[in-house]
Amino acid sequence: MSDAEIARLVDLSRYPLLDPDIDAGRELVDRARRDLAACGCSVLRGFIRPDQLDELRREGADLASASYDTVETVNAYNLGPDAVRGLPDEHPARIPMRRGNAFVARDRIPADAIVHRLYTSRAFQRFVALCFGLPALYELGDPLAGLVLNVITPGREHPWHFDTNEFTVSMLTQAPDRGGEFEYCPNIRTPQRENLDAVRAVVTGADRTPVRRLVLDPGDLQLFQGRYALHRVCPPGGGRSRHTAIFAYSERPGVIGTVARTRQLFGRVLPEHEAAASKVRVDALLD
Repeated sequence: MSDAEIARLVDLSRYPLLDPDIDAGRELVDRARRDLAACGCSVLRGFIRPDQLDELRREGADLASASYDTVETVNAYNLGPDAVRGLPDEHPARIPMRRGNAFVARDRIPADAIVHRLYTSRAFQRFVALCFGLPALYELGDPLAGLVLNVITPGREHPWHFDTNEFTVSMLTQAPDRGGEFEYCPNIRTPQRENLDAVRAVVTGADRTPVRRLVLDPGDLQLFQGRYALHRVCPPGGGRSRHTAIFAYSERPGVIGTVARTRQLFGRVLPEHEAAASKVRVDALLD
């Protein structure tokens, strides 16, 4: 993406992607880092220029029909039945939930779509890396999971879960008529401690004290540390689905998802997944 294209797409007066070293850019990065340190989440409101929002929404709406749409029983750790059977009865992974969100894989998203051009932009990647305090970020080597569109139709939900990656970058492209709020529990676990009792209390609804609720608007950019924050998307209501672009990066190049997880999300795998021996893990926590 050229500098001119970024200027047409992003409100550079508020978010100086092209000049992150100027005072305004450093202040923006510092604010994002403070937010992430405090609660694991930073939202850059109105990141996309208002005159681009209709195109952003239209592209997502056109792609939604290409999603792998299935409803399945899951748990907060995305553990399979064999792994769950070996856990104590009180373990939160023994609590079943219905996941009804669908994913459009990267190979279904045209290269000239707004979200695809943003995902591959070096300036955008550098900016996101700075916000997370990282020296560099890399696109996933996974041809399906690098960039996806998350589709949640009215009445369905993306239930409580943890992310495999330490960080997630996402952007709402279409808001539902109502509902669809993002809820999360900052740092409910750490790399050293699962904190199972607290997770169970949130998943069962026994304790909502740790829960924060966030209402996002189309074009908002969300930086989120979902590895340690339990989170979910509440069911949308009305007649319009909730669409979110998810930009997946890694601190290492060439990362590819596992066969089992790829098939769960997209209903198919490619030779690249079969050839990948293992996925990159940052800790010994449950998935």
